[in-house]
Amino acid sequence: METLLLGLSEVSNVNVLLAIFVGALIGVTIGSIPGLEPAGVMAILLPLSFSMEPLAGVTLLLGVYGGAWYGGAIPAILMNTPGTPVAVLTTYDGYPMAKRGEGKKALSIAYTASFVGGIISVMSLVLMAPLLSQVATHFGSAEFAMLAVLGMIFVVLAHRKHVLEAAMMLGLGIFLGTIGLDRSYNTQTYTFDQEWLLGGIPLVPAVIGLFAMSQAFVLLSQKGGDSQVTKLTGDSFFSGALTLLKHKVTVVRSAALGVVMGLLPGVGEFGSQFFSYTLAQKFSKNPENFGNGEPAGLIASETSNNAVTASVMIPLLAFGIPADALMAMLLAVFMVHNYIPGPTLFAERPEFISGLYISLFMMNIIVFVYLSVATRWIVNLTRIRGRFIGAFILVLGFIGSYSQNYQFTDALIALGFAIFGYMLRKNDIPAVPIILGLVLGPVFLTRFKQALGVSNGDLSIFLSRPISLTLLSLTIASILIFAWSQLKSRQTAAAS
Repeated sequence: METLLLGLSEVSNVNVLLAIFVGALIGVTIGSIPGLEPAGVMAILLPLSFSMEPLAGVTLLLGVYGGAWYGGAIPAILMNTPGTPVAVLTTYDGYPMAKRGEGKKALSIAYTASFVGGIISVMSLVLMAPLLSQVATHFGSAEFAMLAVLGMIFVVLAHRKHVLEAAMMLGLGIFLGTIGLDRSYNTQTYTFDQEWLLGGIPLVPAVIGLFAMSQAFVLLSQKGGDSQVTKLTGDSFFSGALTLLKHKVTVVRSAALGVVMGLLPGVGEFGSQFFSYTLAQKFSKNPENFGNGEPAGLIASETSNNAVTASVMIPLLAFGIPADALMAMLLAVFMVHNYIPGPTLFAERPEFISGLYISLFMMNIIVFVYLSVATRWIVNLTRIRGRFIGAFILVLGFIGSYSQNYQFTDALIALGFAIFGYMLRKNDIPAVPIILGLVLGPVFLTRFKQALGVSNGDLSIFLSRPISLTLLSLTIASILIFAWSQLKSRQTAAAS
């Protein structure tokens, strides 16, 4: 109770309340505009969050992150265009419902399913993060090194159709993480005597370039006129709750899958929505209706997407291991304020942790209420031209990358990553592994060297410690299972 009161005291701060509200509204706005992704806007807001109070900075980014997943359903249902990449399956059943005059009902189902998924996700975070942080107290350098390896392997394997490309991008990120001054031995690595490289590749300009400015280039290169939006017709915005009650098994199963998938680095929303949708169709009495306006399909997609949004923070809070690029941005905010994720954070900053939980509950409520009463006006955002948004993002990207340290080289680094990120997007190559390699690579190298220092260079330290051995076994098992599944798929394809 005392911790809860401390959390309420933290959240009652005007700056925190404003950050929750503004972040949630920005998130919904981003999700409502096709082509604009939350990662890009979070990257632009990252330097601003550094100057805010810790809880306010984190909740601002989380509001953008969570709100975008809600708002992405609007263009998916009314335009057959996903507002965010994870709303792809929402178009399958949401748009057919809108076409037959059930647009309001489809949106109501999407909002309610998202709300239920989001609340269950926050509850899982509240229950699981403290428990796993206690597990982390048994971790030494060997365990953290193996956990970083497992996280990187998951990220690569999650890109099932682009594993080789993902592995290459991860390797590039790890390489970039080695640039700079090695404080252990006071030596320079790949700096070429350039003073501006002594601090290494800065994370913020890299993130802004890869996710925000590359996205701006894509929007600027787009062609086309005004978007065609289906009219908003049908039942009231509150009819979705009744539909969810009729499909409560689908809701619970999809939420559980979303929570579990959020724990796995690199899998997240994409894995959860496809698993949930497939299972909903498999257990449905009318599987032939899926893709033609089946409410259960819409429920499965939206519930699982939002069930990831808080559970994905569990590895970050418990172990300090970001599951994706968005969590890597949050980790940057934590580190700037010297808040080190793990058991120490739970013990020394209970008011921050409790305030974070309350903020997430509030964010879901604010977004749900806002969407339920303001959708008729939010729909107009779908008509904003992509080129205008692209130019706006590009300017903000330059300002954001420069303003962190007021160094022109940071803006040039952002531009370099933007051009590279644009090339990756055009060739359908994932950029996320670069950021995770940039973050997890130094974690692995530092912990690996520390473990070897403890064991006097004996590699058996990774095998002699039970948790380290378990993590190493999971890494090897994941690779073998993936290789076996790929082999079976090829044999099946060859046989057919």
